[in-house]
Parts: sequence; structure tokens; C-alpha cells
Amino acid sequence: MSRPELQNPPEIFYNDEEARKYTRNSRIMEIQSELSDRALELLALPQDDVPRLLLDIGCGSGLSGETLSDNGHHWIGLDISHSMLDVALENEVKGDLLLADMGQGLGLRSGVIDGAISISAVQWLCNADKSSHNPRFRLKAFFGSLYRCLARGAKAAFQMYPENLDQRELIVSSAMRAGFSGGIVVDYPNSSKKRKEYLVLTCGPPSVNTSVPEGKSEDGDSSSDEDSSEDEENQTVSISDRHRPRKKQRTTKKGKGRDWILKKKEQSRRKGNIVPPDTRYTGRKRKARF
Repeated sequence: MSRPELQNPPEIFYNDEEARKYTRNSRIMEIQSELSDRALELLALPQDDVPRLLLDIGCGSGLSGETLSDNGHHWIGLDISHSMLDVALENEVKGDLLLADMGQGLGLRSGVIDGAISISAVQWLCNADKSSHNPRFRLKAFFGSLYRCLARGAKAAFQMYPENLDQRELIVSSAMRAGFSGGIVVDYPNSSKKRKEYLVLTCGPPSVNTSVPEGKSEDGDSSSDEDSSEDEENQTVSISDRHRPRKKQRTTKKGKGRDWILKKKEQSRRKGNIVPPDTRYTGRKRKARF
């Protein structure tokens, strides 16, 4: 079964039926709790019993937000699916909820967020769900706005499912260009079922305190990004199976002449639009200078 992000845009895939099914699935609830606990651990927040204001990006129905609440933190959840947020409201989650598209940027004040987590959401930005979507621009808007709203020294931990090495590189490079330091942490790299990838970022330039933590492994050894990527070098290079190719416009060497213009004007009239009348000047090429 293919990943959800390869089937439909999130606001369509997670409809009312899918949102309730997702939230009531005990297996999904268990996995979400484990991933959220690990993401919170990677934030490396100070152990001083002071509640932090955290951002849950792609919060869905609030399953990951419950982990933040259980650990005594305040949180703001952001999601593009109206159905998911409706379920979160029904469950009376403790966080504040925002209906928004993270690919258009985060409309939050600068420096107010103490940390950010995201579970299985960032890879959605690599899809072009509309003709106006450009994955590079959407990633740039997301990471740029995230960098601005995070307090200096704050961390972000994003669990994600990149489709291939090229998609992973696109996400990481976009974060680095926005000013973040950090990298990929891979838990259980040798396990096909338990393997998980986290993008761990620090808001600010690289320093001693911004080193990337080590991933977990079943044999107790630490895992690095280089070790986990050796078996993926032969994967194909593409942004996504659902990336829309740009439509090529058919043009002749002579350009768009009078007949083409008259045809387009007639089509516009049939749609009920107000179109200037046809005259002998329609389609006439203007001289380079008067």
C-alpha cells in the first residue's frame, strides 16, 4: 500500500471518514505516541519543570499534541485538514489549533516558539498538488517562517518519510538555506519495520551545542546518516510520483497571430466574459517605435 502523500493532497485524503478512522486506530495511536515521545526527546528541552510553548506542525487530530500536554508543555497545532481539526476539537485537546497550509509559511510572531515537532508531515511539501505549487518555494516559505518564529537556540525535530535520497536532500538543503544547523538522525537503520528518520534542526549557526544527536539501534550501537544511506545510492532521482510536469504551450515560430487572438476572444465571450469588440486593429503588430 502506497504512502498517503502519494495518493491525494492532505486536505482531500484526510476527509471526515478517514480522520475518524485514523484517530480511533489503536495501532496508529501507539505509533504516534512513540514518535512524539522521541521527537520531544530530540528537542533536548531543559529539565527545569518550566512549561514551554511548542509548535506541532501537521498536528492532525491532536494525537501528538497529547504527548506534549502529558509532559506539561503548552502547544499550538497547525494542520491543513479541516476534518482532522474537527476531530481534535471533539476530543477537547489542550492545545490551540490553526487551520493553515505550512507550505505558505507560518503566520506567527518572531522568536516566541521554544521548539517544534512534526510527525509524518514535512514530506507532503515535496508534492505539487496544484499547478501553482513548487516544492522548492513551499519548502523555502516553510523553513524561513519557522526560523523566524523560533527562539534563538531552539530546536525542531521532524519525523518524516522521504521517498528517496533526492527528496531527503531537498528537504535538508532547504532547511540549511533558511539558517538552520543540524541533520538527519536515523533510529534502527538496519530494521525495515522500526527504521525512522528525524530531521533535527537548531535555530542559529553551528556551535558545540548544536551537534546532531545519535540515533537508536537494536544492538546498542549509534547510527549515522552516512551509514544508513549506503544502501540507497542507487535510488532514482525524482521529487515525487505526483509531481506535476509543467504544461508546454504550443507556439509557432511566428508567434500568436490574429486568428489565434480571435479564437481566444470568442471562447471568452462564450464564458460570459466582457471582451472588447473585434476591429481591424485586432492582432496587428505594433511597431517598435512611433
